[in-house]
Amino acid sequence: MTVTDVPGFVAHGISCGIKKDNQLDLAFIGTENKQSALAAGVFTSNKLCAAPVTLDRENLKSGGSRLAGIIVNSGNANAATGEQGYKNAQLMCEEVANNLGIASENIGVCSTGWIGYQLPMDIILPAIGEVVQGANVDGGLVAAKAIMTTDTREKTFFKKFEDVNGVEFCVGAIAKGAAMLQPNMATMLGFITTDATVSREVLQVSLSRAASMSFNKLTVDGAQSTNDTVLIMSSERTAVVDEETFSEALIEVCQSLAKQMCDDAEGSTKTVKISVKGASNNEEAERGARRVANCQLVKCSWFGKDPYWGRVASELGASEIEYDFTTLSISYGDHLVLKNGISLLEDFTPEQNAKIKEYMDQREIDLNIDLGQGIGTGWIYTNDLTYGYVEENMGTS
Repeated sequence: MTVTDVPGFVAHGISCGIKKDNQLDLAFIGTENKQSALAAGVFTSNKLCAAPVTLDRENLKSGGSRLAGIIVNSGNANAATGEQGYKNAQLMCEEVANNLGIASENIGVCSTGWIGYQLPMDIILPAIGEVVQGANVDGGLVAAKAIMTTDTREKTFFKKFEDVNGVEFCVGAIAKGAAMLQPNMATMLGFITTDATVSREVLQVSLSRAASMSFNKLTVDGAQSTNDTVLIMSSERTAVVDEETFSEALIEVCQSLAKQMCDDAEGSTKTVKISVKGASNNEEAERGARRVANCQLVKCSWFGKDPYWGRVASELGASEIEYDFTTLSISYGDHLVLKNGISLLEDFTPEQNAKIKEYMDQREIDLNIDLGQGIGTGWIYTNDLTYGYVEENMGTS
């Protein structure tokens, strides 16, 4: 279930020829009645932001934070494309607007793919009418497929919620992302729909909070994208929803999408949640977790299913946080491998070795770190480094 399981929304995806072999590469998510919906967005902080990012920020401002639809292409990022790239993004919005009979500032546009290439507008513009006019209440999944690049599977979410006053509402989402996953935001596109009635401020604040507690806690390779965008649209078909309930619902949505992206990271065989406690403060806890998550040596250890703690301890020591090796403890799951700076692996019994080997064979593993310096806590999602990642990223063809 996806964005179109939320009342008031339609979607579609087609192949227009950007990608080879008739792969889906153009998607549209819009309102069922072609009227603008309350909207909000969060975007990359990369100074080399793509043309669609710039235009979306402008459209949300000039269009009164309302969108009637979002056009998305995959296979080409329209980033580092200068004035022509910006004009092309505008043309995509204008073509959608012409099909819907609305103003172009009420259209969002996103692109994902290779950086530095102009969009093939000669094939995109003629296809926009087809994808917009073909949008329907069953089109969420095909739209999710059309926004994929190196993803191996679509990322989706749908759930019904109820607030403290008994008001029922639902949230649906689709997303893409499999590499360059590093805040702010991850490296991703995400599109969320809801029927919840909330204020413009609540919609923006809740989305920003959810992103900070999900996509911004995800790193695959320490690289940050030029195109990261999450847009939310609300059809406002419910009674007014309690702010805290709505905010918590968005956190659940975004954390699910972030986890799905981490699970599908290019070539990965391990999804790892790094949890740090005992830091001097929360900021240092997350900094330490992120330093470990982005260490290639540690990531290679996970690929080798090795519970070796030495590389973890070394990265923590280099992360410029309060650190004392004699108070450091590390465990994989429930298997303690370092306690207060003393290695325990050498004294493992055959039974303990068998159990930790079985644990490291799992797809999902937890790396738990106790710095013993204070009460600060933090966590990061990441993955291992494999041959598959290298093969995927060796070139542009």
